[in-house]
Amino acid sequence: MLARILTSIRRLSSGVLTLLAAAAMVLVAVEPAHADATSAFTPGKAWTDSSGRTLQMHGLGIVEVGSAWYAFGENKTGESSADTSFQSIDCYRSTDLSHWTYQRTALSRQADGDLGPGRVVERPKVLYNASTDTYVMYLHIDSPSYGEAKVGVATSRTPCGAYDYRGSSRPLGAQSKDIGVFQDTDGSGYLMRRDPEHGLRIEKLSSDYLTVTGTVRTFPDYESPAMVKSGGRYYLLASNLTGWRTNDNVYATGTSLSGPWTPFRTFAPPGTMTYNSQTANIIPVQGTAATTFIYAGDRWNTGDLGSSPLVWLPLTISGTTVTVSWQNSWTLDTGTGTWTGTSNPADAARHLTSAASGHLMDVSGGATANGTGVIQWPSTGGPNQRWALHRIRENVYTLVGADSGKCLEVPGRSAAQGTRLDVWTCDNGTNQQWALQAAGTYSSSSNASYALVNLSSGLVADVAKESTAPGAALQQWAATGGTNQIWSLN
Repeated sequence: MLARILTSIRRLSSGVLTLLAAAAMVLVAVEPAHADATSAFTPGKAWTDSSGRTLQMHGLGIVEVGSAWYAFGENKTGESSADTSFQSIDCYRSTDLSHWTYQRTALSRQADGDLGPGRVVERPKVLYNASTDTYVMYLHIDSPSYGEAKVGVATSRTPCGAYDYRGSSRPLGAQSKDIGVFQDTDGSGYLMRRDPEHGLRIEKLSSDYLTVTGTVRTFPDYESPAMVKSGGRYYLLASNLTGWRTNDNVYATGTSLSGPWTPFRTFAPPGTMTYNSQTANIIPVQGTAATTFIYAGDRWNTGDLGSSPLVWLPLTISGTTVTVSWQNSWTLDTGTGTWTGTSNPADAARHLTSAASGHLMDVSGGATANGTGVIQWPSTGGPNQRWALHRIRENVYTLVGADSGKCLEVPGRSAAQGTRLDVWTCDNGTNQQWALQAAGTYSSSSNASYALVNLSSGLVADVAKESTAPGAALQQWAATGGTNQIWSLN
């Protein structure tokens, strides 16, 4: 009898444990990667860690581990462009991307060798290799004269290390300066690096991520590469070669890493110098409603590199189009993956005035028929010169004519330069959606100047041939930064 009772108890205990385990699995399955939190960002302003010290997250590397992000950066405290001697690679942790806690030195200066005094150690980029349960850090290793041009590798079993340095090389015998890394959806790892002799290279890594196995693609000579993948398409951001000075950074897209790729074009308004910053990385934040991709850039202060502001802004990615717009401040909901910016105009009826001519965007002749062309014309007070801005998402709008009730569009979803703009019945097509990019005095709270980027083509609303004449047609054209592509909302 006692044996039967004990057997029954064991069976009951086993059943209870099974139910508890199943319940735990359900709880884990429904728990979001990041709890709902609203994170606030003020690009280009002082940014400190939980102890009040300026974040040393320059040349950013970042990995997401469970509900937290781990960021790696060059500690440039007290450095200047005249002396960038390596101090350390620091590691920080955050659960919302805006509040960071210093964890430890991930990679320390050594007595001699690649990590010794007077050495250049830049752009720490980290990938997690699931098959080996190892965090792999890639770095640009160099002499003070930048004559060595090598790639360094370090590894750790934990996100912040400390990392064990494994040495440096010139993979495939080629020089290497600015670097980036990318992990594809199939787990494959890639190194991106600037080879001064051959250009910007994408190279596949070995299965353990420790060595380069071959070149996948070579581009023209760009630096500071960063890449993400969305909807089966790759998006590559890079900087032109201007040293510590900022420039108009560029992007290209492709459905295969080996190509074909689209031609490079700017993703911020030309002349803003990527809002005075240089690409460091792209941070995907996947939520329940959307995925936001954060552009992470450095605004180098050559006299005091440690105080160089970080410029983090939300990217708008759609098809083959990538844009970024300045935000004096913006918030990110890490749970839903959506963001809101203070520099995006409110929905309202507006006049759009060309910065070049002072004329208004006008539906020609006040016509309301589909296909009516859009021109510039002096102010008449007519409803054909008023446009209702309707926000689709974040900084993406439709512009609806107050007279016609129809949307400003690129007809036929054309991607060709010179295609004339018209109005058409609104149909939710991306050829009727426009990303508004802050231009002019973009950081002023009173700024009302924008470039209008068509989401379908990636080209901007432009007064043809820079004309100042009444009746000149509006067309789409590659961004040039010209005032005939800047519109004041009033």
